[in-house]
Amino acid sequence: MGKMTITPEQLQLSGLKFRKELLQMPVHAMQETLQFMTLRRGIRYAETVGELTGDIDLGPYSETRIDDRDMSIAGRTLYTYLGSVVKKFSPNSVVKSIYDSAITKGEELKNVDIALRVLSYLTAKLGHNLQSHIWNAVRNDSGNTSADLFNGFDTITQTEITNSKITAALGNLYEFDAAITDTNAVDCIKALCEAASELLVDSGQRVNLYCSPAIYRNYLKDYQSTVGSIPYNTSYDKTVVEGFENVHFVPLYNKANSPFIHLSPASNMLVGVDQEGEEENISVEKHEAFVLQFIATMFFGVQFESINKERLLVGKLHA
Repeated sequence: MGKMTITPEQLQLSGLKFRKELLQMPVHAMQETLQFMTLRRGIRYAETVGELTGDIDLGPYSETRIDDRDMSIAGRTLYTYLGSVVKKFSPNSVVKSIYDSAITKGEELKNVDIALRVLSYLTAKLGHNLQSHIWNAVRNDSGNTSADLFNGFDTITQTEITNSKITAALGNLYEFDAAITDTNAVDCIKALCEAASELLVDSGQRVNLYCSPAIYRNYLKDYQSTVGSIPYNTSYDKTVVEGFENVHFVPLYNKANSPFIHLSPASNMLVGVDQEGEEENISVEKHEAFVLQFIATMFFGVQFESINKERLLVGKLHA
């Protein structure tokens, strides 16, 4: 029985031919989280985002009245950081790890684009690791992993709390006075929503409640024990907060150890990438016998478009 191998030439050709698709692969691999956020493309290093604020009113007709109230733009900066990786690997060993159970046999082997599958596997892994740290990443210029590349949403949140930009007085911070358990979760989550600005939770827009899976499970358990078998309780799987039908639970594995709950629309949760410039690249090169190098560079970063209470409420969990 003959062996299945991948030549360096095949991988190099695939890296060139499918460069655009491969650059998109990390983003596709993050859809579990990105589907609840807003992706901004074409951002290299930094882009100013923010919110235009001000007011204007129609009053009874007057030839002399002038509305001279100020308007302002609360600017924020979405930073994307250029990350890179060089990974040495043996094509045969990678093939074994990917195709041990999934590879087709016999004549069907001819229909498998193995080179693209190997590259797709590695680029998808890049996306998965970025997704895993989208909340807790802390920028470290001398770091080596995705957790060091950028500042995640939780890190940005803590910085804004430290700088007194997210506070209870400003209406964008709510502090829980007890741990959320399977006996108080319903009351805790409803209290969070009741503390939110009406323009956030009662405006008719969909608002996401980003939390850990454990908090969501506690809510389900508490909800079931609270309402029991009341006729309108047709499903154990509650996807919205009771009394706040536009507030949707978004439990995420990467929120598992987060010290915060975030209440915000997807439009306010920005994820920046480039995907357009020549500084981003994915290639495979051969510099050693039997060993290839997978080389990738890409931009990535996150930011809140606004931290005003009308767009964001942070729930700080009880320590």
